[in-house]
Amino acid sequence: MHTYSFADLSRREILRCSATLASVGTLCLMDRAFGQTARLRTPDQVLGPFYPITKPFEATADLTKLPGRTGRAEGQVLYVTGRVVNVNGDPVPNAKIEVWQANSHGRYAHPTDSNPAPLDPNFEGAALLTADPEGRYRFKTVKPGAYPGGGGIRPPHIHFEISGKQDRLVTQMYFENEPHNDTDRFLQTAGRKELLITKLQDSSADMEAGSKLVVFDIVLLRG
Repeated sequence: MHTYSFADLSRREILRCSATLASVGTLCLMDRAFGQTARLRTPDQVLGPFYPITKPFEATADLTKLPGRTGRAEGQVLYVTGRVVNVNGDPVPNAKIEVWQANSHGRYAHPTDSNPAPLDPNFEGAALLTADPEGRYRFKTVKPGAYPGGGGIRPPHIHFEISGKQDRLVTQMYFENEPHNDTDRFLQTAGRKELLITKLQDSSADMEAGSKLVVFDIVLLRG
């Protein structure tokens, strides 16, 4: 059996092989660079029947208190933070973010919610946020409760509607290790559902004692 070496190749073949290797190396570097910056678009989710309709969204970053009331919302306090970016990893500056959710008992402040769980007089569960020039956002709320709906029990989740300059996205944020995650048809039919599931983390020194931190980055197609 003949063993081939560079001595068996013509100069033209050597140059051709070198060019091919260089191209492969360039592609590998491009793939590596793309992998470092590319993001997967956040999956769409249903708008749901309890989109707020009683009054306009209030521009606030604290859903645990209502204007003119001394009480505060019941439940585990959460700080939800993240960035709005496009699939290339570029920030979406000044994105508009509407959030709405059930209270800690699993009841929406919505006239058509027939859930017998109690309403919370200090929680309306909706707000309008504006991301900063780097696409960052943050708000304070309480962890929503599970509730009957969608043919079963819906796990705790927060609704988001995000509007950039070119794109609009409706989605939902869930929490890991919730017993109803695996049976929720909206979560289970989402492509890359793991992108919608967040983890409760310990809060930092600038947050309320006993609160939890949740990080939820949102990826639009173009921004």
